[in-house]
Amino acid sequence: MGSMFRSEEMALCQLFIQPEAAYTSISELGEAGTVQFRDTKLERMESEIVQLSQNAINLKSNFQELTEMSYVLEKTTTFFTETDHHEIVAPPEGEQGHGVKLGFMSGVIPRERVPGFERMLWRLSRGNVFLRQAELEQPMKHPGKEVYKTVFAVFFQGDQLRGRIKKVCTGFHAVLYNSPQDPRDREEMLKGVRTRIEDLTKVLNQTEDHRHRVLMIVAKELKKWKVMVFKMKSIYHTLNMFNVDVTQKCLIAECWVPVNEVPWVQKALEEGGKVSGSSVQSFLNVIHTTETPPTFNKTNKFTRGFQNLIDAYAIPSYMEVNPGLFTIITFPFLFAIMFGDAGHGLIMTAFGAYMVLDEKRHMAQRSTNEVWNIFFGGRYIILLMGLFSTYTGFIYNDVFSISMNIFGSSWKSNYDFNTTNNADYLALDPANETSNIQTPYPFGLDPVWQLASNKIIFLNSFKMKLSIIFGVIHMVIGITVSVINHVKFGRKIKILLEYLPQLLFLLLLFGYMVVMMFIKWIEYGPKNEIKYGPTCAPSILILFINMMLFKSSEVAVNCDEFMFSWQSSLQKALVVMAVMCIPVMLLGIPIHHLVSGKKTYDENGEEEPFSEIMIHQSIHTVEYVLSTISHTASYLRLWALSLAHAQLSEILWTKIMNMGMGFDPTVGGIVLFAIFAIWAFFTVSILVMMEGLSAFLHTLRLHWVEFMSKFYEGLGEPFLPFSFKRLMEEEEEEE
Repeated sequence: MGSMFRSEEMALCQLFIQPEAAYTSISELGEAGTVQFRDTKLERMESEIVQLSQNAINLKSNFQELTEMSYVLEKTTTFFTETDHHEIVAPPEGEQGHGVKLGFMSGVIPRERVPGFERMLWRLSRGNVFLRQAELEQPMKHPGKEVYKTVFAVFFQGDQLRGRIKKVCTGFHAVLYNSPQDPRDREEMLKGVRTRIEDLTKVLNQTEDHRHRVLMIVAKELKKWKVMVFKMKSIYHTLNMFNVDVTQKCLIAECWVPVNEVPWVQKALEEGGKVSGSSVQSFLNVIHTTETPPTFNKTNKFTRGFQNLIDAYAIPSYMEVNPGLFTIITFPFLFAIMFGDAGHGLIMTAFGAYMVLDEKRHMAQRSTNEVWNIFFGGRYIILLMGLFSTYTGFIYNDVFSISMNIFGSSWKSNYDFNTTNNADYLALDPANETSNIQTPYPFGLDPVWQLASNKIIFLNSFKMKLSIIFGVIHMVIGITVSVINHVKFGRKIKILLEYLPQLLFLLLLFGYMVVMMFIKWIEYGPKNEIKYGPTCAPSILILFINMMLFKSSEVAVNCDEFMFSWQSSLQKALVVMAVMCIPVMLLGIPIHHLVSGKKTYDENGEEEPFSEIMIHQSIHTVEYVLSTISHTASYLRLWALSLAHAQLSEILWTKIMNMGMGFDPTVGGIVLFAIFAIWAFFTVSILVMMEGLSAFLHTLRLHWVEFMSKFYEGLGEPFLPFSFKRLMEEEEEEE
């Protein structure tokens, strides 16, 4: 019987259990709680590896000592042979013929300590020692490093000096070895040492081979063991979240499960019960709650990258519209407007296609390079950005800043060589039917603009208008998406008092601006009368500013200020209606709250006072009105970055590639090859990578701020299911 005086005596035992009785036997032992099981396979393997490693260390240490001793014996023999031909110590006068008994010590010392060691011996003995030394050519192998050493022999007289020299050797970390004075004894000892070294070498090789075989066996099982241990830790960590019911016979836990996955979870519980042999069936009970569930957006390898862009800003609120769906198309499209170059787009497409087509191999490699992992995680985004950029590049007719004449220009030149040689500038009049074929270029920009001196003016106007048009469309989509959220969450009154005023405010001002752009493109042309000719075409920007300020501006003779007769009245009405939308947005929701008498509650379940509702609505209204203007202007970045990208590409081509065109044909090929390499380097590093990153960040801003602010709350919590795959991926990232 045990006592409090000392612990119970323990015994290590082995159990022999029949396979068919293993489960019930172990279950009974578990109920008793008196047996601690050990993983004997793993423990035995670990013990064997540790023992082998320790034996290897001991053998190597012994091998080093024997090697050093052999060097000491060899060098000591040399020292004695050299001293046989002359006297080491000259005896004083009157003592000639009396024998002088000398002692000596031999050993090894690190080479860098020899100078200090020699000086210390000289000072300590006052010059009454004789030191012989010889450097070893081969380094001695110490744990983790190699050390070059020197063999020494110190000759001295007297036991007192012997003790001092021994202390000096200890202080300088010298290793002393006993060497017999008799040559025959030294030779015999040297033979014995060499024999032991040969035997030890064989033992070391056998030990290394055995340890290598054991480690190879462990290496095959190590990954599986790590996975098993990790899964066990994860399971027990999850079990800590369970509670025990009052009967102490059941574990209870609450969990979030996607509704369509409930049958699968129930099936998994049934399967687990069968495997364990449980007599009581596990089951899943769906309970009702007022808590907000976590957000779970199901993705695949294609959509995961786009969803990560949204989640990096904020997790969508539960059941609200996910912007990731729209981002799949709008993100690469807006990026392509800024990055529009077919050549650069093809480079990006090739890189994205390489990662996509070879994704299985890259996923199996599990690279630890963070930069590569970022690119690989967004491989489908890069692929789509490259494809869309190639498309817009063909629209701009821009391939590495060079236009392609695929279909033949729609312009014709009627000038002869004398005229072209003597004139600085020549114009192709669009009103002259002989200057063009009366049909537009089939696809994209006409290649003749590559040679035009007013190319920048034309492209600026074209891309600026294009940016505003796509920007307004993008924001209208964002505002319209909010209707889906209002219907889903039972806020239909907000469709009338919030969505419609917001949409009208945007369309009455900037939607009207877009309409004016199309009217200007359609109504004004070189073949029309003067009033509707290019010289009388009004500036859209000036028209819009005058519209907002209720003022007019002077126009040229025979020109009209407006595009049509009733435009002035229309603009005033549009501004008045847009201003009237502001009080509706500001007061509509608060007044409805007062009239309906419905109580609203905050996230903590407390009643929200009317003052809080009014303040919130005021901030929201002011923010929307101001952001409508700033967000529309923000889309001009589409034009600005597109222009900058095109100009940089043109500079690289004209300033670098053109340098290789003017050389003599004999050396021109070699020079052009070198210049092409320089041009290709700057194209990839600056125009594709740096400019691509810049366009990517600007596109991200347009989605996060200009688009998602129209409907996105982003107050959700991510759904983090108990998944071995996810947990192991997180573990690998941390490592």
